[in-house]
Formats: sequence, structure tokens, C-alpha cells
Amino acid sequence: MQLTKFTDYALRVLLFLAQNQDKRITIDDISNHYHVSRNHLMKIVHSLSVAGFIHSSRGRNGGLSLGMDASSITVADVILHTEKNMELVECFETGSTCMLESDCVIRHILHRAQDSFIEVLSLFSLADILERQNRLALKPIKIIKLPLQ
Repeated sequence: MQLTKFTDYALRVLLFLAQNQDKRITIDDISNHYHVSRNHLMKIVHSLSVAGFIHSSRGRNGGLSLGMDASSITVADVILHTEKNMELVECFETGSTCMLESDCVIRHILHRAQDSFIEVLSLFSLADILERQNRLALKPIKIIKLPLQ
């Protein structure tokens, strides 16, 4: 399974907003920061706004902000909202035409794996990610000086 760019960018938008909660953020700010198409971000922001992840306001003093606390938005929430098909194999879908479905043993294993994947992603909120990022940024970098030749 590979997450779409839509999901990747949606997570980045939310993290950017969480990191800049004290500022008025625009789609152009995010577009410039990540070097992502403004038009593509507009679709993502609209989708996140409809779902309540983002609050957007128009006008001169408008902008984007998180629609809920960063600690209440999990990675799983975002992925389940943005990914239209999380099914690992065809037989997970309604109306499957798999001829082996009735005798399949691996289907249950794959289902458990998919459930575990979502369960792990549910453990991490945007706030958790930012906290880890900040801890990494605070760690001193060890500089090794190489002898000149």
C-alpha cells in the first residue's frame, strides 16, 4: 500500500498549520513553503475544511487555521479521510469477484494487518509529531572535523 500525494500533502498542510497557530496562514504560504501547486493545495484545503480539520475564512484578514486541537487529530483520522481506497486486496471490497474468496485463508491475515496499521496510526496526533520534530531539532549536532590533506 502506498499513500497518495493528496494524503501526504494533507498531513503536511495540517502540520504546517499546527506549527504556525499564532499566524494567519494562506494557501500561498503553504504552497511556497512546500513548493506544491497552489491549485492542488486548494483541493486539499477544501477537503480538510469540509471534514472540520481546518477552519478557513475569506477576505482581507482571512486565512487558514486548525479546526480542532492538534492533539485530537490523529494520523489515522487524516489518512482515513483522504484515502478513498484502503483495501489491500480486491476481496475486501463489496462486490468482489475473486474466485478464491470462499476458500481464502490469507484474507483474514491481511485484514488483521490492515487493522493493525490503522491502530498504530491512531496512536499519533499532529501534536505528537510536532513534539518529536522539536525534540530532534533541539538535539545538538556533532560536528566532526576532518584533517586537511
